[in-house]
Amino acid sequence: MNNNYDIIVIGGGHAGIEAACVAERAGAKTALITLKIDKIGEMSCNPAIGGLAKGNIVCEIDAMGGLMGQAADATGIQFRILNRSKGPAVWGYRCQSDKIQYAKFTQNFLKNLRNLHIIEAEATEILTENNKITGLKLADGSLLNAPAIVLTSGTFLNGIIHVGKEQFPAGRLGEQPSKSLSSSLKQLGLEIGRLKTGTCPRLLKNSIDYDKCTPQPGDDPPIPFSMLTKKIDRQQTPCHITETNPETHKIIRDNLDDLPLYSGQIKSTGPRYCPSIEVKIVRFKDRNKHQIYLEPESLQSEWIYCNGLATSIPKKLQEKMVHSINGLENAKIAQFGYAIEYDFIPPNQLNPDLQTKKIAGLFTAGQINGTSGYEEAAGQGLLAGINAIQYIKNKEPLVLARDLAYIGVMIDDIVTKGITEPYRMFTSRAEFRISLRADSAERRLTTIAKKLDIIDDERWSQHLKWEKQRKEFREQLKKQKYQNTSAEHWLKNPQNNFDELKENLPQNAFAPFDEKIQSQIVADIKYEGYLKKETQAAKKLHQLDSVRIPENCDFNEIPGLRRECQEKLNQIKPKTLSQASRISGITPADIMVIMINLKKSS
Repeated sequence: MNNNYDIIVIGGGHAGIEAACVAERAGAKTALITLKIDKIGEMSCNPAIGGLAKGNIVCEIDAMGGLMGQAADATGIQFRILNRSKGPAVWGYRCQSDKIQYAKFTQNFLKNLRNLHIIEAEATEILTENNKITGLKLADGSLLNAPAIVLTSGTFLNGIIHVGKEQFPAGRLGEQPSKSLSSSLKQLGLEIGRLKTGTCPRLLKNSIDYDKCTPQPGDDPPIPFSMLTKKIDRQQTPCHITETNPETHKIIRDNLDDLPLYSGQIKSTGPRYCPSIEVKIVRFKDRNKHQIYLEPESLQSEWIYCNGLATSIPKKLQEKMVHSINGLENAKIAQFGYAIEYDFIPPNQLNPDLQTKKIAGLFTAGQINGTSGYEEAAGQGLLAGINAIQYIKNKEPLVLARDLAYIGVMIDDIVTKGITEPYRMFTSRAEFRISLRADSAERRLTTIAKKLDIIDDERWSQHLKWEKQRKEFREQLKKQKYQNTSAEHWLKNPQNNFDELKENLPQNAFAPFDEKIQSQIVADIKYEGYLKKETQAAKKLHQLDSVRIPENCDFNEIPGLRRECQEKLNQIKPKTLSQASRISGITPADIMVIMINLKKSS
């Protein structure tokens, strides 16, 4: 084993995959350390990619050359756009994935990367000198040398699984946790916290009475994530919907003292927006039912994922609960649901490039930063990998602004505001969500990726082709006349739709243009007024972004700032006035005081 690398990536989950891929694409000699090679790309929880806001992140990853969108398109078994009854700004691209094929696709892709060395081992100690990364120690005593590390440990740091009163160490069910690495991080001076997440029971497909459930078909035609995917021809696999009922809720309420979340056994905070079924039943006492989505895990497996039924209640109660639900009266449980507690690094210890403030060259991504979800992890992994490359090349880091990408919104949120519970991305978190539509990701980000030299020629050629089509299609809409006005002007009326236009204009008017391009430009026209307002708001944001705060700034020395304000600013150490303005509790008056002080000292 050659022990010298440019970048070491620890962890083979969705964050680690993107970090390793982008580092390798940039020409770095990269090592990926994983406990089990055959678990790379494993979908530990819901076997799906995308969703509201999450789908936008997948498209952004793809626009910058990442793997997740390609993997989803290649292995998805059902594709749907959520929120389709609303405008494109809040559509959520989503696919039900074949979890077995998804993992195989990502593993095969990584194995074929020339500059990537995959090492099956346990990382035990991060090595530093003068607060800079120098390498990594493995459990067998081997030493790997590198100036940068991207840590993507998921739920493996001191992971403990809970099923009722039963609890045992694990990073995932059936896999050992990483214990030494947490100690190493503490020794480096990093604060460590605890969070909790969970998963649902898996049922055997043939034991479910689907006649009592509501079928949920996929879209026809399915819309892909990746700009490289021309078309998805696979037959869509239906999912099904059932729901809990008063009997289900009584089983939970009558046994709260035996449930880890209410007995005091689990002490850490779980996700607010993807809670366990017992939390939903206790929190929403007035509701007598909650929807459960029955989703196939793989075409090669009999397992059905019960989306909405995450739980850590005892096994006997899980059986009673499952059998109380319509269609699941005789269902057989293939794997019981469980909760898992794990260590994380509170992300206010990170710079906006996802590099730790205390240790130069140490980048973190995914659940170790307190986020939840494959997509959030992958987006961070991509940026952490890019910035590890920028770091070793001694170049400026890439920080995506809030008006440029959902990934930028997410990273700014966690490093600026910190977290008190696992962070999940929503469209409501983005103040520029009309500009951040899933269908505009390629326009926003592919040029940036090209400048960084991290995308392939095929993506760049596709981008140039679409850019040309967008311009020509817009010109065609201006030229075509309908109802005594241009087609472009006619489409600005919210009541008018493009289908009517196509039916009443010559058939060859729009034939040369890709349907994807047509829908993009029509959406641009519909949102034009809102987009102008967002552009104006973004200019104000960038004005504050242009005002840099010196790294050695001691906010205690700025007269006129409240003590609480000084403490928060010294903890976060914002890089710009814009970032400072988004810290919880910081007021416009505080920003004005800081601005005046910066002008005096310049």
